[in-house]
Amino acid sequence: MKIVEGFDKARPLLYRQSVPVSGDDSEREQALRQIIDDVRRRGDAALFEYTQKLDGVKLAALEVERKQVNQAYRETDKELISAMKLAVERISSYHLEQKRLLLKENTKSKLGWLIRPLEKVGVYVPGFSAPLPSSLLMTAVPARAAGVKEIILVTPPQKNGKVSPITLAAAKIAEVDRIFLVGGAQAIAALAYGTETVPAVDKICGPGNIYVTLAKKMVYGTVGIDGLYGPSEVIIIADETADASYIAADLLAQAEHGSLASAILITMSRKFADTVNLEIEKQLKSLKRRDIIVEALEKRGFIAVVDSVDEAIELANLNAPEHLCLVVKNAASYVDKVRNAGCLFVGENSIEALVDYVAGPSHVLPTGGTARFGSPLNILDFVKLINIVKTDKKDLIQLGKAASVIARAEGLDAHARAVEKRLEDKGQGGK
Repeated sequence: MKIVEGFDKARPLLYRQSVPVSGDDSEREQALRQIIDDVRRRGDAALFEYTQKLDGVKLAALEVERKQVNQAYRETDKELISAMKLAVERISSYHLEQKRLLLKENTKSKLGWLIRPLEKVGVYVPGFSAPLPSSLLMTAVPARAAGVKEIILVTPPQKNGKVSPITLAAAKIAEVDRIFLVGGAQAIAALAYGTETVPAVDKICGPGNIYVTLAKKMVYGTVGIDGLYGPSEVIIIADETADASYIAADLLAQAEHGSLASAILITMSRKFADTVNLEIEKQLKSLKRRDIIVEALEKRGFIAVVDSVDEAIELANLNAPEHLCLVVKNAASYVDKVRNAGCLFVGENSIEALVDYVAGPSHVLPTGGTARFGSPLNILDFVKLINIVKTDKKDLIQLGKAASVIARAEGLDAHARAVEKRLEDKGQGGK
């Protein structure tokens, strides 16, 4: 990995290095708009056609039968089943604790709120080339913990025209209600508008490729979405007390996500930077996806050498990475300085790969600098608040005049009169 030295040289490389997904590709957007409109207009027929045209798969049916799910569960490796059950247990426990601490109704006050779970949530899970059960668990389980009544899974069929048995087994463990063999923009359109077979949902969650992401952006407003996700990112801040072989392994694990993944190390030691580079070269030799990893490290990976941990954290705050790892002496003492990150890992044994699968928090995180204002997928994504107003005569007398004055300033006479009439009837005067 290339090495840059000094805060000033590193800053332009890190400041909003990742660009949020945008819709400035008019040709691509036009094609996606056509797919979305077609699915909205023709329903299931369009889904069958686009699946055959874009995925090369001719389907006999869109929905996966429950007996197929049960069979896949029975045939899946028992060790994998056990691992996924552990993941579900921890993900559920984490988000139930969020629910307990963050969600509390107030129906007793004059001004309060109700909390209601969403009725239906659609979960998109990639999987045309390989199963991604973790993506399913990290979206469906928080939704279930929040109290969502119906969870709909859409996932592209594999080349054999079926869903991976591993994905089906994960869906059973996560208590998904219905599963449909459809992917891409057509799946997003089906969830947003509904078809004869696929029900319309209230919110669409889950990562996908650029076409899925842009399609989510296009249907937002008709349906809620969790976010717009780009390539995965990590910044590791490490000093000489860290184990260089662990840091190298973590950087390689991040780069394994894809050729556009961003893996960055910020350290206070040029010697440590050189040692990590040697470790990367050593460990690369045994990795199956080394070609992808090398491309990612060359495109978006580098090591920055700065003077202090404070400088390193300031660079990370400017970047607002998806993952931020603090592997320095007394790491916990620096937590309060972190302002922007999707997930913060404190200490050598807080490993990103654990959160990817079994730690508990959802691994669906803000990317592309959106951690400046966005949050990880969490319990709040699956509930809504309804305000409650129970103002009485005393409140009307106390507040009515001010409401009337503001309404008339806005030229809304009917609003003003709605208040003034009540004040008049209660002997409090009008204008």
